[in-house]
Order: sequence, then structure tokens, then C-alpha cells
Amino acid sequence: MDYFRIEGASPLAGTIAPMGNKNSALPLLAASVLTDDPLVIGNVPDIGDVRTKLAVLRGMGVEACFENNTCRLNAASVRDEDPAAALAGQIRTAVLLAAPLLARFGRARIPRPGGDRIGRRRLDTHLLALQAMGARIVAEPERYTLTARQLRGCDLFLDEMSVTGTEQAILAAVLAEGATTIANAAMEPHVQDVCRGLNAMGARISGIGTHDLAIEGVPRLHGTRFDIGPDYMEVGSLIGLAAATRSGIRIVGAKPQEHRMTRIMYGRLGIAWKEDGEDIVVPADQELAVTPDFDGAVPKIDDMPWPGFPADLISIALVVATQSRGTVLIHQKMFDRRLVFVDRLIDMGAGIVLCDPHRALVMGPTPLRGERLVSPDIRAGMALIIAALSAEGESTIHNAGQIDRGYERLDERLRALGAKIERLRE
Repeated sequence: MDYFRIEGASPLAGTIAPMGNKNSALPLLAASVLTDDPLVIGNVPDIGDVRTKLAVLRGMGVEACFENNTCRLNAASVRDEDPAAALAGQIRTAVLLAAPLLARFGRARIPRPGGDRIGRRRLDTHLLALQAMGARIVAEPERYTLTARQLRGCDLFLDEMSVTGTEQAILAAVLAEGATTIANAAMEPHVQDVCRGLNAMGARISGIGTHDLAIEGVPRLHGTRFDIGPDYMEVGSLIGLAAATRSGIRIVGAKPQEHRMTRIMYGRLGIAWKEDGEDIVVPADQELAVTPDFDGAVPKIDDMPWPGFPADLISIALVVATQSRGTVLIHQKMFDRRLVFVDRLIDMGAGIVLCDPHRALVMGPTPLRGERLVSPDIRAGMALIIAALSAEGESTIHNAGQIDRGYERLDERLRALGAKIERLRE
């Protein structure tokens, strides 16, 4: 297995471009099963999760070519409605094949999903939506078996603003008989990307960018070329990296309009940046200091559904908080195990009290020291890289494959900014 060796406490500088949004790419790869025509998806990140998803699709008979961040797919010869369990179980978004397979075959057998082990990640929103549209569902120990003679449009009110649950309902509705409305829908940038990509294939989706979607089912979808947008999670991570290491970094093509809430929450730690067109410019040597609430109370950084602060940036904010003067409460609401990596930061010297699985009180700034670390999930892995680059001395981060699942060539791209990071094999 690969691991990273990092020498910290060196400021970075330069320009970096975020990769395409993996959470746009993975649902759109599943959407290839909805049409017999060739589909081309551009700006796809070359990461572990994408390669696993392509392997799953190839195992089902989809022709798939991936080079230069472009996926070319043709599902005309799909011959198997059962995704390979060993592969599909490695990624959470394999479940998004349920709706396309139901539309194509009237039947799907979906393995229980894998992905990051950050606590229970329920699938009820997916299953309830498909059930309301006419699917019959049998839950088995290792998989779900779904059947539907014909998916039918209906009025849906989702029980939570689940991103993948919303995408599942969208994928089911585009070829369903009649109209579908989806209320309480997620509206993250990648959900909007999925909607625009499907519309480019001939779907009729309106209300994009709101919590209320209206979809008119069509008889078939056609092929198209669609380029996905930048990964706003990576942009938020790079802003945190620049701030924690006191570095001046320009993030090109960052879509600043997607980071209004990130600016508010990061601003509570003293992080500031400038916008230059579509670029975000983080100045060097920022004096990070926590801004108390108006009554002098300890401020809070917490996650919320979009357009709130993304749960995937909580880990990044927590690391930056260790380098900011003052006390702040980090409150991660969604997942039971998102904050388990905090113990590793405490080992590095961080002043953190883990109140419970969802809340951490951070008292900074504290000098961090190099340590031997293990990445538990994608976002915590990136947070540990930021901590290691901020720390004095050498760190090693093992289980680098977890980080590779979500960030393309991260070590190579950080070296271009001056980071002392190398990839080694155990």
C-alpha cells in the first residue's frame, strides 16, 4: 500500500486548478445506462472511485474508455443487471445504478454500498422514492432486489435532503411514465450538474438549483457531450490548506459563487480571500483569529444541507481551527464517525476536546508536530495532509488509497506548490 511522507512547516505558493467534481461524475456515469447512444463526460477526475465505477460498468457490458479526464461510454450492449458485488461494494454511488437498471431491465440487484466508514448512511430515502414510483423491493443480507414493470411519475416529498437519494429519484423520473415532482430535494452543485447533464441527454428537468424539482418523463434519452464543474470540496480544502500553512495560493476556475457559506464559516477562523473573476486568491501570512459571537460567546462552525456549510469540509475547518487564535466549537451533525480522526490531531499536539461523536471544542493556536498517521476516510485524509504540512518535523500518512479515492494526483499537484510530500510504498 502507498503512503505519504511529508516534511511540514514550509509555506507554499503558486497556482492550482481544482479537479472536476467526483460527486457529479459518479451519478452521470450511472446515467450512461439510461441510453443506447454514446455519452461523453468531460472534466472527470482520475481518482479511485471513478475507476471502480467504470470497472463496475464494464462488468455489466458498458463500453467505457477513460483518458485525459474524459469518459466515453456506450451502454448499447448492457447485458447484466447485477453489478459485481465485490466492486460495487467498494463505493457508495453503486446504489445509483438501481434506477437506470430498473428503467432498462425492470429489475436490479444492488449490493449494499461501501465508501467511507463514517457511520450509518441510510438508503431509506432512495428506496422509499423508488417504491413510490412503483418499484417492489426485497431487502436481503448482502443486497437489495428491486423490480418494476414500469416506473411511474408521482409527487415525492423526500424524508431528508439526501444528495444521492435526490439523484436516485431524478434518475428514476427522467424515463418514468408521466410527471414527477421532488420536494425537499438536495440542491448541491453536483446535483445541479447531474440535472444539467441529463437535460443535455434530452431529459425535461426544471427547478434546478432549488429544493423543488419538476420532471416530465420522456420515452428515451440520447447521447451528448457534457463537462462537469469543479469540485467545490477540493476548492474548500485548498483554501484551508493555504490558510493553515500561511501560504499564498491562487485557485483557478474555483467558482467563488459556490463558496459564500464557506466564506462565512471560514471567516469565523479569520480566513479571508479575494475573488478575481472565477479565481479565488488566498493571501499569504494571514493572522488567523477566531471571531467570537456578538455577545462574546464561543462561535460555532456546523454543517447544513446546501447552501449551508458542507459536511465534507468540517474536517478541514477543524484542522485550520488548531492554527487559529481562540476557541471554536466544531459541530458535525450528519455522520457518527466523521470526527474519529481527531485523536490523531491530539497526538500531533492539537488542543482539542472531543465532546461527543459530533462535537469538538478546538483551542488554538497550537504548534503541531510530525506523527505517524493513518487516513480513515477521504476528507479526514486531506485534513491530515494539511495538518502534516502545518506541523514541525516529518509525518507519514498511511492508507493513501483512501485519499486517492477523492483527490487526483494530490501529492504531485501539491509538490508543484512547493510542498515537501512524496509517495512511497510500504
